[in-house]
Amino acid sequence: MKHLKIAVIALFALVAVSNVSAQDENNPYVAGFGINVVDFSPYPGDDAYWNFLPSISRISGEKYLDKGFSLQLAGSLSEITTLNSPDDVDFLYYSIDAIVKYDLNMLIGDTGWFDPYAFLGGGYVSVDDSGEGMIHAGLGFNTWFNDNLGLNFQLGFKEGFSDEVDTHSQGSVGIVVKFGGKDSDNDGVYDKFDACPEVAGLAEFNGCPDADGDGIKDSDDACPNTPGLAAMNGCPDADGDGIADKDDMCPNEKGTKANNGCPDTDGDGVVDKDDKCASVAGPAANAGCPWPDTDGDGVLDKDDKCPNEAGVASEMGCPEKVITEAAKMGVDTFAKAILFNSNRSSFKSGVSKQLDGMIEIMNNFPKANFIIKGYTDNTGAASYNLKLSERRANAVMKYLTKNGIDAARLTAEGFGVDSPIASNSTREGRAQNRRVEVKVTN
Repeated sequence: MKHLKIAVIALFALVAVSNVSAQDENNPYVAGFGINVVDFSPYPGDDAYWNFLPSISRISGEKYLDKGFSLQLAGSLSEITTLNSPDDVDFLYYSIDAIVKYDLNMLIGDTGWFDPYAFLGGGYVSVDDSGEGMIHAGLGFNTWFNDNLGLNFQLGFKEGFSDEVDTHSQGSVGIVVKFGGKDSDNDGVYDKFDACPEVAGLAEFNGCPDADGDGIKDSDDACPNTPGLAAMNGCPDADGDGIADKDDMCPNEKGTKANNGCPDTDGDGVVDKDDKCASVAGPAANAGCPWPDTDGDGVLDKDDKCPNEAGVASEMGCPEKVITEAAKMGVDTFAKAILFNSNRSSFKSGVSKQLDGMIEIMNNFPKANFIIKGYTDNTGAASYNLKLSERRANAVMKYLTKNGIDAARLTAEGFGVDSPIASNSTREGRAQNRRVEVKVTN
């Protein structure tokens, strides 16, 4: 009996340190062997009445059924030397039992390492030359060294249906081995419950891996090899701007989603890394810098045809013209229609209308200065024609000044027969050469 006490003490010591799971559907089979003890004493617990063989005397096998129930078959032997008093008999005892066990963890909560159970069943018991069927009921528990190997303690009472074998108690201490569960990837999660049976993983992820250890299983992790955040689907966000590094064009600088994670300090739509003037707003076309206006005329250099000379927008940044090309053409057209009486400096009838049109243009462009050039045909002496051309030019100038044009803006000069615009050999040609021209001089 001293051996039994030592075994029981060792058993409770193992309970204190064991930390593995009980028998269940993952490891449905258990085989056991150990020492069987029998007591026919009316006072259970008295050392003098326990009978056993000092060798392996009990073997068992069981199958997990469902919901905490399992079926066990066991065979046991014992030498009965004490029936009513010490050494009063020498009988051979054996029994074959079939019991149904119920895991009490189903009621008290799973302890993992401690596996208590109650059992009920029956079997055949033989003592000396007498035998009968008996009911067998009791309690026991297993505690496990690891996921497969453990120690069993069981104590029950047997009651017969006749008087062939007395009522007695039967106990056992032995080694038990769990087996039958398949774990292909050796991750501790059996294939039946392993969502990733070919890849070692973690129990909390149903056997699937979390390669980077960030608490997000690889199948749900957009960055399975880099620790990250759940909010980022497992990817890191180094700058904390809410944009995962893999999608962040500037992973070490806080930015905005609209700018792919990059900052835009001046808010000009050009991110800082591409902005040559990050603190001053400017267009993308100029690398984020404002366009210069070198001459300060309000027309940006990019649109200024005279960037180093102040001008006006209407002239694309160039100085304002004193007169437009269209106005020049208008003056020229009016000048061609100024006709003189033959060999005189007086105007023909209707010419004043042309002169008034010219005055209107000159008033619209008050900064423009003009030269009035007089010409004649080649009829007569050249000296006379020169003086005649001067009188005709002065006649035009006089009309203009008399009607409001500042004389300082005008110059009159005669050129005689110079620069004919048609042949003097014909009447029509000579008529064209008798003319005045009005040209802008600034």
